Amino acid sequence: MEEGEWVLVQRPAEKDIRRPSSVNEEDPKPLKVTFSGPATHWTDAIPIGNGRLGAMVWGGVPSETLQLNEDTLWTGTPGDYTNPKAPEALAEVRKLVDNGQYVEATTAAVKLFGDPSNVYQLLGDIKLEFDDSHLKYSADTYSRELDLDTATVKIKYNVGDVEFTREHFASNPDQVIVTRISASKSGSLSFTVYLDSKLHHNSKAKGKNQIVMEGSCPGHRIRPKVNANDNPDGIQFSAVLDLQISNGSGVITVLDDKKLRIESADWAVLSLVAASSFDGPFTKPSDSKKDPTSDALKASNSISKFSYSDLYGHHLEDYQNLFHRVSLQLSGSSRSISNGESGPKGCNDVSISTAERVKSFKTDEDPSFVELLFQYGRYLLISCSRPGTQVANLQGIWNKDTEPRWEGAPHLNINLQMNYWPSLPCNLRECQEPLFDYTSYLSENGSKTAKVNYEASGWVVHHESDIWAKTSPERDKAEWALWPMGGAWLVIHLWEHFNYTMDKDFLKNKAYPLLEGCASFLLDWLIEGNGGYLETNPSTSPEHVFVSPEGKQASVSYSSTMDMSIIKEVFSAVLSAAEALGKSQDALIEKVREAQSKLLPTKIARDGSIMEWAQDFEDPDVHHRHVSHLFGLFPGHTITLDKTPDLCKAAENTLYKRGEEGPGWSTTWKAALWARLHNSEHAYRMITHLIDLVDPDNESNYKGGLYSNLFTAHPPFQIDANFGFLAAIAEMLVQSTIKDLYLLPALPRDKWANGCVKGLKARGGVTVNICWKEGDLHEVGLWSKHHNSIKKLHYRGTTVMANISSGKIYTFNKHLRCVYTCSL
Repeated sequence: MEEGEWVLVQRPAEKDIRRPSSVNEEDPKPLKVTFSGPATHWTDAIPIGNGRLGAMVWGGVPSETLQLNEDTLWTGTPGDYTNPKAPEALAEVRKLVDNGQYVEATTAAVKLFGDPSNVYQLLGDIKLEFDDSHLKYSADTYSRELDLDTATVKIKYNVGDVEFTREHFASNPDQVIVTRISASKSGSLSFTVYLDSKLHHNSKAKGKNQIVMEGSCPGHRIRPKVNANDNPDGIQFSAVLDLQISNGSGVITVLDDKKLRIESADWAVLSLVAASSFDGPFTKPSDSKKDPTSDALKASNSISKFSYSDLYGHHLEDYQNLFHRVSLQLSGSSRSISNGESGPKGCNDVSISTAERVKSFKTDEDPSFVELLFQYGRYLLISCSRPGTQVANLQGIWNKDTEPRWEGAPHLNINLQMNYWPSLPCNLRECQEPLFDYTSYLSENGSKTAKVNYEASGWVVHHESDIWAKTSPERDKAEWALWPMGGAWLVIHLWEHFNYTMDKDFLKNKAYPLLEGCASFLLDWLIEGNGGYLETNPSTSPEHVFVSPEGKQASVSYSSTMDMSIIKEVFSAVLSAAEALGKSQDALIEKVREAQSKLLPTKIARDGSIMEWAQDFEDPDVHHRHVSHLFGLFPGHTITLDKTPDLCKAAENTLYKRGEEGPGWSTTWKAALWARLHNSEHAYRMITHLIDLVDPDNESNYKGGLYSNLFTAHPPFQIDANFGFLAAIAEMLVQSTIKDLYLLPALPRDKWANGCVKGLKARGGVTVNICWKEGDLHEVGLWSKHHNSIKKLHYRGTTVMANISSGKIYTFNKHLRCVYTCSL
């Protein structure tokens, strides 16, 4: 393991298959998140992850902390998500709603509530303590950065004439977090390392090169203040830290039976693996056959034969295979530069911290910062959601608390879905696989909830869940707890996966059974209402309330616009899926077809906005953070510019009425909604609204914004807006249906006058490259690896038909004329 060891050169990336001609010839700007000093808050630390394991790197000098997470560490055990008393309570609530007694119905809805979700936990910390000389490091030599191109954190600083370097990465193929610490002068590296955790644990050294930490999560959400025997066994975990140092230089000793002390080494490599006893959502931890310590030791042993360069090479090949699929370059008008205007100061200067770039964005609106934040979102999704892992939760995988806000749990009334909005258009389809596995687990528990609570077939999920696939309503308030549409929203993601990939085996074996079960529940949940329409009762619009006719606030009524919009989307998906699979004559499909025609249409309120509820109730909070009644516009497809222009105008009025303020996820949802309306000005306004540096000491003063490490703020940190931003940018550049492709539909031409995006995906299995100059289309490249398709290409009023044959690349000029074809 010498300084000059070779690292494997990667094969050409998918983004390089076809390079549009002579556009944006300047060198790509460095994709680095940079810091001028060590972290002082958790949101200054740098996240790394391999989908399952995560760490937050603080970059401290005399002492350093890597805060660790493992995605299966949660409180609790499998639960019973049924309530035999619910049918009686449901009948009571429905009667009150039918009588127009919405306040009383909201009060009675408490009888339908279930138990709270369990809580995402943490793993622990790697602690590094350096000798006292590091207290006198040269602050002006300090640098800390995350290189998005390599998914590697690098920290450098000088102590006297010695330069110290640390590198950190999280490898998916080898399932390990790796740290390499080195000194420029032989024999200059000395430090102590140990493991710690806020959870119940014990840690001890195993020989001179290994530390083993064993621990457990609470078996209850909050530890009961009773006899310990009443606390069930929670998930067990183990972490193993291996240490290797330079050959022929350095000495390792054991301190206090749990710490390793390194003296006078040239370099050291730390490798952290971890395992838990979690064996799926239906197995009690006490019944698990998994031995986390044995599993962690086996994992540690399996990578012991690899050098640091081997591990880094495996990591790079895996990560860049995903990350390099999409590139984005944005710049202002070249006319401005030729007139003597200087570009933003931070776009190519990595010595300027990213926090400073966030601050300066208010004045310079640096397009290259938008590139950085876009690719940072892709980096985060790759880092927190991979095949075989848990779903990305409210904080991805990164968490420092035993009681995080909102349990750190998947929330199904926007947050979990937003986490995966970009996975398909931004060419990271594999990263969405955990969502499909999770949906399957939810359908199993959800079928029991549907049968017992609602005497319905199929399966149901409410607004918040956890690792145990909780499907029952939450507690506390009906405005969020009483919302049985979570599963219905999730299955739309499976249908979209088919639309983007055209994978009929996936549709037949994975998506359709879940769509079928969801539709079955919805058919039973819908009841005959006034005017011959089918209605949902009870119904809420997520987390919002209305003023009832008697002047009091309530949240429970019937047929909220979001309910109807989601059901329309599911029914449309089921009918299309059945047609694709030759099942259009099935009895269930006939029922769906009949019910579809009886669904309440989306209505326009007196003030010209989309009605949020079935009646035009007074809204006590017109600037509410949720925009649930616009689901049909985005991410749905029932409100479109060409088919429902009146509803699009009403949606525009709704967005004006809601305003621009709100948490990060609300901001990015609004950006995507404006993009669907092809309104580039307002989509861009919402993008800029997010780019506001949050002071973590005063975060309650902010709505939305970015922390210095580019985590998005509710506040506090929620990762959904990082992914919502990514999806919104993609919507501004490319929109699609199976038959249509809209090019640059919401491009802010005055802000991003020149640019190029390569590798975005469109429905129908098509990959898209687009380049533009001075605000106008320059060139388009389209290809499909496996599927033939006919696409209508749309650009600023021009429409042409394009036949896309699999295995060929088609290049179109600014007039949408095909000027070049070649084989892939």
